[in-house]
Amino acid sequence: MKIIPLKRLVSGLLALFLFFPFVSFSNNYKIPPYRIKTIVIDAGHGGKDGATRGLIAREKDVALQVALRLGKAISEALPEVKVVYTRTEDVFIPLYERIGLANKLKADMFISIHCNSMPSNMRNRTASKGVETFVSGFGRLDEQNTAIRENASILLEKDYEENYEGYDPKDPESIIIFSLLKNAYREQSIRLATLIQNEYISTGRIDRGVKEQSLAVLAKAGMPAVLTEIGFISNPEEEEYMVSENGQNEIVSCLLKAVQTYKKQVEKD
Repeated sequence: MKIIPLKRLVSGLLALFLFFPFVSFSNNYKIPPYRIKTIVIDAGHGGKDGATRGLIAREKDVALQVALRLGKAISEALPEVKVVYTRTEDVFIPLYERIGLANKLKADMFISIHCNSMPSNMRNRTASKGVETFVSGFGRLDEQNTAIRENASILLEKDYEENYEGYDPKDPESIIIFSLLKNAYREQSIRLATLIQNEYISTGRIDRGVKEQSLAVLAKAGMPAVLTEIGFISNPEEEEYMVSENGQNEIVSCLLKAVQTYKKQVEKD
């Protein structure tokens, strides 16, 4: 088998990054078409981390119900995609273990589902309503960069160590590749979040926008990752909607359509 110097490999990959949002590595030196294979769905909170509630429901329960419905809907509509849950029952899972699972699986997408709420001591607490979706903010980019570099290094070592001379996971040129990956993931996260918000808006929900925030559950994501607030549980009207079967089905339909559109876009790219 012909040995390819690392620098020439890096140069080629850098050129490819100008045209493709993701790069898959293979031993035959060809770039296979990108396909979304694994989606991790995270039901927010759970177990001891579950005090937030409205008049009739708890956030952790609503988030789990929607997460399970979404996973089922994705599996039925996209049978080629593997769906993995961070939890399927009322248990506490530390935040970094949630995204850690997605990294371990080398997932292609991470969606965390939450219900919004205003503080109990706030005036007009029940008036706030609407949906918003978050991507990881600049405050945690160093954590994300480290996670991506570590994950990509493992991938490169597994596939390339025996086939390429001069491989060094700490090589500056390798770090450039991983930085490009980080930027690609950020752009794709914003794209997915925007698609989700657009679907919510199409059903008449109040749009609170796509926002960046320093969220621990997204900080170390080595893939496009979003946290979506499906409504205010502190608002009786929205709580009733989120608890109802029709409301949950509509929310899931919005998320599914966003995932399908995103999948078509990135796989076409």
